Amino acid sequence: MEQIYMNKLDTSTEIDIKRSTFISYIARTETEDDAKEFIDTIKEKHRDATHNCSAYIIGENALIQRADDDGEPQGTAGIPILEVLKREELYNTTVVVTRYFGGIKLGAGGLIRAYSSGAAEAVKASGKVYLVPMIPATVLLDYTFTSRFEYFLEQENIEIRNQQYTDKVSYDLIIPEEKVESVESELQKITSDTFTMTTSEVEMAERTLV
Repeated sequence: MEQIYMNKLDTSTEIDIKRSTFISYIARTETEDDAKEFIDTIKEKHRDATHNCSAYIIGENALIQRADDDGEPQGTAGIPILEVLKREELYNTTVVVTRYFGGIKLGAGGLIRAYSSGAAEAVKASGKVYLVPMIPATVLLDYTFTSRFEYFLEQENIEIRNQQYTDKVSYDLIIPEEKVESVESELQKITSDTFTMTTSEVEMAERTLV
């Protein structure tokens, strides 16, 4: 199944369940080596922890999926973390849930719920982003059209990267690929087709899932 999102922030959360403390870490990891390095970093940070359980998904097509129970009963920690990543449609993301045992056993079902909850809290705190194809463009037009054009850009939530003022006004824009034609069409209306617009190769930009 194709994954759609990546985590926005590298962050951590903490929950307590029946005296056990679960500290969850989430990080963007572009490769499996990145994921392993992140897991090793958390394990080193929490060498005194009872367990440091983890899971990661690398690649939009989720070709690389790994889960590690780190001494918890098989299937009660790593897999529940991995299932959260799959459910949230995340890729290039690694989650490590560190447990400090509090003296009360949770049982298999309790462990699954605890590690799932820990991973879910980390995802929620991080937020999610997705990639959108964007077209860099430069627009040149007369001063008399700037107000209408800038109002249009604001309404369409199109980013102005830079503006330059000479005998005309030059706008460096980053336009969602699907809006390029509508921008050109609006420019034709506003300027009576007296503008110039040049575009560059597509870029992939992150957008936050609201």
